[in-house]
Amino acid sequence: MNTVSVELLTIGDEILFGQIVDTNSQWMSVALTEAGFRVIHKTTVGDQEDAILRAFAEAERRADVVLITGGLGPTSDDLTKPCLARYFQCELKMHEEALAEITEFFTSRGREITELNRQQAALPACCEKITNPVGTAPGMWFQRNGKVFMSMPGVPHEMKKMMTERVVPKLRETFATPVICHKMIRTVGIGESFLADKIAAWEKSLPPHIKLAYLPSLGEVKLRLTATGTNLDALRQETEELTRRLLPLAGEYIYGYGDSVLEDVIGRMLRDRHLTLAIAESCTGGYLSHLITSIPGSSEYFMGSMIPYAYEIKMRQLGVKPETLEKYGAVSEPTIHEMANIVRAKFNTDIGVATSGIAGPGGATPEKPVGTVWIAFSDKNKTVTKKLQLTKDRMMNIRLTSVAVLNMIRQNLPA
Repeated sequence: MNTVSVELLTIGDEILFGQIVDTNSQWMSVALTEAGFRVIHKTTVGDQEDAILRAFAEAERRADVVLITGGLGPTSDDLTKPCLARYFQCELKMHEEALAEITEFFTSRGREITELNRQQAALPACCEKITNPVGTAPGMWFQRNGKVFMSMPGVPHEMKKMMTERVVPKLRETFATPVICHKMIRTVGIGESFLADKIAAWEKSLPPHIKLAYLPSLGEVKLRLTATGTNLDALRQETEELTRRLLPLAGEYIYGYGDSVLEDVIGRMLRDRHLTLAIAESCTGGYLSHLITSIPGSSEYFMGSMIPYAYEIKMRQLGVKPETLEKYGAVSEPTIHEMANIVRAKFNTDIGVATSGIAGPGGATPEKPVGTVWIAFSDKNKTVTKKLQLTKDRMMNIRLTSVAVLNMIRQNLPA
């Protein structure tokens, strides 16, 4: 069964100017993948007739299906419809059914239909009208030489309704598509190249119909298995078995699957073990606490935090010994060791964690350059510390430190 390729074409100056973020393409990609289609290209073009026509021609050469959003409004800068009529060499004609639907849309809301609104019912004579159940701009379906063009409104809720109820079912009737199954495996605490080395033999053994992609982000690497075939249940079983074979190689770095995020996984671990957490964070400035509290129900296990940023606050409010700071400095193993233990005692929690470092761009010394960070984990049995050597970028260092602490919690929680 051949893969059916799709190009997504977004039309509008407002997207190129950055005035509107194109969320449609991301949503459409997910919906199409789930339906067995493969998105191979995404294009954004402005409101210029020649540019739109060139984009149509290029997309038709590349893909089996071209899905277009935007440019269907009633004003003079909405060029998609006349461009489609020119491209498919047919005239614009008033579509009586579309006009009736648009008229009903306005009269049912107690509003008068204007001439501009009426013109939205003028469609290329060679297209099939696709009803817009929640708006006034009809969709347009074109088919020639085994290829499909489909134009939809750019308004997200109108596009989604049309895609879900009409376009995807019609595409599946038109094309025989394979089944596509994704399995996302989320890892933390190991870089992309090191992970690739560890699982090289496993990756090499993957069957031809299953592909692996590495998706790195700050502090994490996601592994995406994409399986293509005809039986969804069989593909799911196959990807599950491959995941089980991966565990002996990289299981210590795998923290979750699918849409799981690290802070949610840590929260469930704390909740399941009936453990509580407190945080003393200096260089992360509250970002770690933000991640923890972004999870609904975090009040069950998170008791609170302190942000002892200055030396005097570390001493007076948190309780770090003055001699520790004087001898070793704020960014040091002895200081972070004390911070984690003290915050655990102050908040009477099972676990205390702490961060202290030089996030940058200032504050560095030859011995402690920007990106030098110490983190610590403390419970009743042990205190674990770790030194990080991160980047010269402040926000990256804050994020990377927070991920490292979450991973430290994961690694040190009692079974």
